[in-house]
Amino acid sequence: MHRSLREVMARFATGVTVVTVGGDNLHAMTANAVASVSLDPPQILCCVAHSAVMHKAISAAEHFAVSVLGADQEHLARHFADRRRPLGAAQFEKLPHRPGPASGAPLISGALAWLECRLFEAHDSGDHTIFVGSVIGAEIGHDGAGLLFFGGAFHSIGSTSTAATTDNRSHTLQ
Repeated sequence: MHRSLREVMARFATGVTVVTVGGDNLHAMTANAVASVSLDPPQILCCVAHSAVMHKAISAAEHFAVSVLGADQEHLARHFADRRRPLGAAQFEKLPHRPGPASGAPLISGALAWLECRLFEAHDSGDHTIFVGSVIGAEIGHDGAGLLFFGGAFHSIGSTSTAATTDNRSHTLQ
């Protein structure tokens, strides 16, 4: 069943993000298991394997951020998915980023959008934990094509060229 589930899910196109944690638990990972949970109150989820370094990082920090990657950022998706990369601050060396104003977690420069979250709850499910975050900050980045993962490969899709997405709006939610 494990193999067939993986094959079926490979046929489901997902966006590509980098989930980050700041402070003493500085870490990042590429993730496509990220979704909106609720608009009121604003919440998202990310699913993280129990064995991942990120699992312990989110649990300890109780804050995390999500950078939504653009099509031109595939190299970042590959970097943060590489288990051989250095850990801690070294994984961010020479990669443009800034601390999130609401969470302190690194936000990847040039992303299409960013979300900052306070950990609301965590649910163990199989070999993963579903981390639900209350959105405490949201920002729209540059206009561009999105990075997708489909069929075991990266792809790009369209552009979001509307006036509403080009003003770099930033919102802090309390």
